[in-house]
Amino acid sequence: MEKMKFQSVTGMHDILPETQKYFKKIYETVSIIADFYNFGKIDTPLLESAELFSKGVGENTDIVEKEMYTLKTKKGEVLALRPEWTAPIGRAYIEHGMHNRPQPLKLWYFGPCFRHENPQAGRYRQFWQFGFEIFGEKEAIVDAQIIQIFYNILKELKIKDVVVDINSIGDNQCRGYYKKTLSKFFRSKEGYLCSDCKRRIKGNILRVLDCKNEKCEDLKGEAPQILDYLCDECKNHFKEVLEFLDELNIPYSLNSSLVRGLDYYTKTVFEMVQKENKKIALAGGGRYDVLIKMLGGRDVPACGAAAGVERLIEIMKSEKLEGESKKSVSVFVAQLGNLAKRKGLYLFEELRKAKIKTGESFGKDSLRSQLARADRLGARYTAIIGQKEALENMVMLRDMKTGKQDEVSFEKAALEIKERLKKEK
Repeated sequence: MEKMKFQSVTGMHDILPETQKYFKKIYETVSIIADFYNFGKIDTPLLESAELFSKGVGENTDIVEKEMYTLKTKKGEVLALRPEWTAPIGRAYIEHGMHNRPQPLKLWYFGPCFRHENPQAGRYRQFWQFGFEIFGEKEAIVDAQIIQIFYNILKELKIKDVVVDINSIGDNQCRGYYKKTLSKFFRSKEGYLCSDCKRRIKGNILRVLDCKNEKCEDLKGEAPQILDYLCDECKNHFKEVLEFLDELNIPYSLNSSLVRGLDYYTKTVFEMVQKENKKIALAGGGRYDVLIKMLGGRDVPACGAAAGVERLIEIMKSEKLEGESKKSVSVFVAQLGNLAKRKGLYLFEELRKAKIKTGESFGKDSLRSQLARADRLGARYTAIIGQKEALENMVMLRDMKTGKQDEVSFEKAALEIKERLKKEK
């Protein structure tokens, strides 16, 4: 066989026809779920200002220090190939005045990123990601819904035994004191740290917890735990996230070493792994309430996550592809109070499983505003859950054409709605 003069660049790879079907399957699954949850698609340029990532992601992160592909234009601008999506989407949010749009604003993406790191199984220097971002909502239910979305996608792709590794890294109110305590601990153990972590204790101490080096792994169990240092607001927020996950029966494991390593994260951080292989994250993300402000915008809370396509394909290779799911008509889930929110979140997922296109506004408490949103979305029915209904395990089903309301059992609500919609076709 003749020796090839040209080959793909190290870490880059061709996507051959036999692999394209997996890309298509993942894209279709993600886009169907994005449509169901009312996310709008966004694409950003492959090239951005390198400063965007040093400000947004953080100067002392591996991405900025080691992994960015940068170039200098003839005019002296320093640009970078996109190493991740969240900072560019944050830039787009500010640039296009998206704070003036109805909030929360939900965006999703699917496309390539570039990082100069050591190529390995399922990880390349040009790799594909998909992700979901929600801007303008601080409630813990948003964190839970982002986790639910990725859990649903992995389930639809037939990836088994998925568990959520989860932690809270607090915010600027409580993290400062914890970082000082952590720094003091690791400085006393500096002789046992790898060379990278000896540098990190001077720049970004939380990155030590993210280190996979065996020398540093052994020290993590002895280090101070951030959950012991959370302020009341962060503690309550994290507690609510876990309560929502309990309600949704999503398996999770508390991981006090999980920090995700990017400067924009606050409060909830998580990764999705398989029980038998917890070292490889299939998806990851969390809350980033400070990013928009860090980039020069307003004070906008946000939450999101991403998954690597190639990693999922490695797992899917032995699975057969299924046809695209069909979409159906709409109902709106309205709720009043915390218990009702948990019930509403569960009902929302039951309606999704029943292939009923559903709307929601879980971050709002006013029934009037929720009903107004149901009208705007053209919902045929609104399932209302108040404190009374939540306690009695009932749902008030409102006909949006006639205004007539009647109670149905919570367990039978999805089936009842499906039957009514079926009769109207």
